[in-house]
Amino acid sequence: MQKKTIFFNQQGATAVEFAIVLSLLIVLIFGIIEFGLFIFNRQIITNAAREGARAGIIARAVRLSDSKIKEKVRDYGAQHLITFGDDVLTADDIVIPARCLKFQCDLEVQVNYKYKFLFLSNLGIGPIDLRATSVMKME
Repeated sequence: MQKKTIFFNQQGATAVEFAIVLSLLIVLIFGIIEFGLFIFNRQIITNAAREGARAGIIARAVRLSDSKIKEKVRDYGAQHLITFGDDVLTADDIVIPARCLKFQCDLEVQVNYKYKFLFLSNLGIGPIDLRATSVMKME
């Protein structure tokens, strides 16, 4: 009895494996980029709150009003946030709770930002609320 050898045509197997690996690699690369942008923007929101609080506590003849502090925070966010669109900080995103204008009182600035992912939103991830609070003593 003679053994029959069966050969399967494997010409397309490499292309299928490459497509599977490439799609996973692309998702991984975009995930790394998106995570980096998320961390970067989170730090920018923290710095924006800090900039607003710092502007509000500095000793001046006339202290900055809440609207001027919010303007400082919005300007900082507009200059540094990476948004890929028209997502900017608004006055409603910035909260300054009860304020004391005396020496050694605390000034608190809270910033809320809804971060929208660029690529990962297609996978159902996001948006994520970023919140930062900065508390400083009045000089």
